[in-house]
Amino acid sequence: MTAFLPEPRGPVSESVVTMLRRGASGPAAAPRPEGVTADPFGEDLHLALHVCYELHYQGFEGVDPGWEWEPGLLGLRAALEDAFLTALRGKTAGGDVHEALEELLVEPVNAGGVSHHLRRHGELWQLREYVAHRSMYHLKEADPHALLIPRLSGRAKAALVAVEFDEFGGGRAERMHSRLFADLMEELGLDPSYGGYVDHVPAPMLAITNMMSLFGLHRALRGAMVGHFAAAEITTAPSAERFARALRRLDVGERGLIFFTEHVEADAVHEQVLRHDVVGGLLETDPGLAADVVLGVQATVLLEQRLEDHLLGSWREGRSSLLRPL
Repeated sequence: MTAFLPEPRGPVSESVVTMLRRGASGPAAAPRPEGVTADPFGEDLHLALHVCYELHYQGFEGVDPGWEWEPGLLGLRAALEDAFLTALRGKTAGGDVHEALEELLVEPVNAGGVSHHLRRHGELWQLREYVAHRSMYHLKEADPHALLIPRLSGRAKAALVAVEFDEFGGGRAERMHSRLFADLMEELGLDPSYGGYVDHVPAPMLAITNMMSLFGLHRALRGAMVGHFAAAEITTAPSAERFARALRRLDVGERGLIFFTEHVEADAVHEQVLRHDVVGGLLETDPGLAADVVLGVQATVLLEQRLEDHLLGSWREGRSSLLRPL
């Protein structure tokens, strides 16, 4: 399931990709983190981060696995992470955990996001683009959240594992959410290969998956990861119902519907578990993490909105939302 290294999008990602293509890891080959000035929401930084993070997941074809913990590469990654995290903190307001979660439960009457657009009048080519974007996460759902398990304890850990058990198909490989998403891609005539669309997908989508890896790989950010996971589960069930209706309207086969219909039911339950047992359990034992939980919630809303703006803005202009049209 390993992917191939993507094409660079600027000097930072160029240095990372070139380094990994050389072969064996080693400090002499690692780029220096000083003076990294890439846009914290831009293509160059997020492709570079994506490549660094994927070394912790499936890796890349032909790349030495030793690069995963190469100190020089980790130093560069830390500089990129610092720029991204600083930008996220600067664009989120903070506040109360309860209020931040409650805001997600109320949808405006005139809501007009991607799921609404596709349900009402979206075209098949737009649905295919959306699925290509989301493949960057859903083909490894919910691997980043599993990084939380050893970082929690008691009620929060037990509840998280219960949710993850569902995400990974309840022990059945054919019911894993990543497998169901691959089935959807096949129904839409898309390539279900892991990482197959990385050269197509722009920074707004990569930023979402990079946020998950950033929060998941750092124990200090475990509160933010819990906040992100809660926000994702709270908002998924109603949007999944709209996506399922969009697929039916566009005559997508029943096999392709299962991914979304599964989420309508499962995430309605997961939302309660995340809010009351995972978030609640975490803050019982670590009340000082409340601000980070809010960061995770608000950063998720911020980045999802940036992606929606990109998708809908592109489609309104009649152009592809991808760097390389399908």
